Amino acid sequence: MHDAVEKAWSDLVDTARRSVADGLVVGTSGNVSARVGELVLITPTGVPYDRLGPDDAVAVDLDGRQVRGELRPSSEVPMHLAVYRQTPARAIVHTHAPHATAVSALVDKLPNIHYMAAAMGGQIQVARYELYGTEELARAVLRALRDRTGCLMRNHGTLVYGDTLDQAYEHTAQLEWMCRVWLLARSATDNGSPRTLSQRDMGRVAAKLKGYGQR
Repeated sequence: MHDAVEKAWSDLVDTARRSVADGLVVGTSGNVSARVGELVLITPTGVPYDRLGPDDAVAVDLDGRQVRGELRPSSEVPMHLAVYRQTPARAIVHTHAPHATAVSALVDKLPNIHYMAAAMGGQIQVARYELYGTEELARAVLRALRDRTGCLMRNHGTLVYGDTLDQAYEHTAQLEWMCRVWLLARSATDNGSPRTLSQRDMGRVAAKLKGYGQR
């Protein structure tokens, strides 16, 4: 277990730093977590990711009690724990990605501008706005995640979960890219309504994606 926790923390810090380098967060905004058994490792609050080292690991149990580390965990612990309790998530990436945040202020769901939404379960929903770090936000996010592995959070950002940090991050990047594409297409059309994919189109993609990639 000790080795698994150390490896998960190292991967978590790398992912958090990558989110800054890729422009998905600014400063210490957003947060990343990973589940190892009954522990949830999570980025600490208010600490730049480039300052985190192996001895800075922060972990809570599934009841939210801090069981490792001296730094305080992210204020979004309630949201992360709610997702781990109610879904098969093993890793979560939450960002304040600019294009996704912009889209979250415009629509109740991201129009199906690209078929990769099917990789996250279908059309991306927008969780209603709630104060950050609250149980109300956690409940809103769970509703938006129903049958999905990713969602937007109104006037806030994105949350995506996966089996691994790599998967959660890749889908986070895809979600930001889809939001950017939709904003570009929307700004280039006279009526602000670009062509989108039907539910039938999305269903066909979802079926095909089951056999995608290498074994």
